[in-house]
Amino acid sequence: MKLLLTDSGITNPSIQAALVGMLGKPIAESRALCIPTAMYGHPMGGPGTKAWQFISGTSQNPMVGLGWESVGVLELTALPSIDAERWVPLVEEADVLLVAGGDVLYLAHWMRESGLADLLPSLDDTVWVGLSAGSMVMTPEVGEDFIQWRPPIGDVSTLGLVDFSIFPHLAPDGMPGNSMAEAESWLEGINRPAYLIDGQTAIAVVDGAVEVVSEGTWHLMNGDRTATAARE
Repeated sequence: MKLLLTDSGITNPSIQAALVGMLGKPIAESRALCIPTAMYGHPMGGPGTKAWQFISGTSQNPMVGLGWESVGVLELTALPSIDAERWVPLVEEADVLLVAGGDVLYLAHWMRESGLADLLPSLDDTVWVGLSAGSMVMTPEVGEDFIQWRPPIGDVSTLGLVDFSIFPHLAPDGMPGNSMAEAESWLEGINRPAYLIDGQTAIAVVDGAVEVVSEGTWHLMNGDRTATAARE
């Protein structure tokens, strides 16, 4: 699976070019499934208006409304109640999965419960486009600051398909979002490399190779909390 781990969606031409490159064809010729599940677990998300805005492509985060050949909805909480034969072929035929933000542990839980997490390793050519929690779910750990909902079994691990963590919505101190001071505090509980990214940044992962795609600000912090890269 190819991963495009965004902070806020396809927010600039550089991120959109990276997406098209991963797809290997124009967006208008690509079939998408959107996954709103994470929104339901977060108090600032769904159910309600914001979930509908994501699904309909009218939210402030450009993903579903980019002009796909077709778009369907894959609601993970419903999948355990239906036969796999009804939804697995739809996932296998999709070119891209568009995954909303929200509560990252809620999303991880339902990815496992639905069987989607087990299916991912077989989706070699599929592109996963994550938004905030939809990106963080692919990391090994998110840190206590981003844990609100906890699964019934108490497992706070995420999927670990990449070997780094993500701190999203980085903003200058005093501006809406997460400050650098908050990021530094969060890093105290993270025991691996971590990317701090803003709304104009995404991380592309293809065949294990990691590339930052950005028209904004990002930092890579390693295990001993040292800044090893930054772009503005």
